[in-house]
Amino acid sequence: MKTSQLKENEYSVFNATYIKAAGEVELVEELEICLHDFIRFVQNLPMDKFDYRYAEGKWTIKEIIQHIIDTERIFAYRALRISRNDSTPLPGFDENYFAQNTNGNSRSIQDLLMELSAVRHSNLLLFKSFSEEQLLREGIASDHPITVRAIGFMLIGHQKQHQKVFGERYL
Repeated sequence: MKTSQLKENEYSVFNATYIKAAGEVELVEELEICLHDFIRFVQNLPMDKFDYRYAEGKWTIKEIIQHIIDTERIFAYRALRISRNDSTPLPGFDENYFAQNTNGNSRSIQDLLMELSAVRHSNLLLFKSFSEEQLLREGIASDHPITVRAIGFMLIGHQKQHQKVFGERYL
């Protein structure tokens, strides 16, 4: 399943940024490839950049990695609920509130990357387990319609978008 197979009504305008950032990729394959690319990228960053803020009030690289982990978990939960035909509207979340209530900066970069890897591998197995029918199921998340497959591409695009910001604002 490729990004180009998504229809615009499968995700909100807000999430279109992440779909676009994913690029034209195959879902399951890219879930794995982009994780390895991200880990390699982060491991090659200078050590003094992990706690760096490019402006007051902006997150550090460690906080952003924690944010990616948290978002992966939330998106996977949404995908699971929707794939199982649960029609309960799923709430949004305030990423800034989450960031204020983590200890990402006190963790080692190795621990953060290990956790990200574990969460992504779990999500990779989850998306591999979905049938075509389940991938096409639609639910409501953050007050907008979304399909399971769109959530998968959002996982990819969300990570890639933050990696792009690392390169533009932190290096």
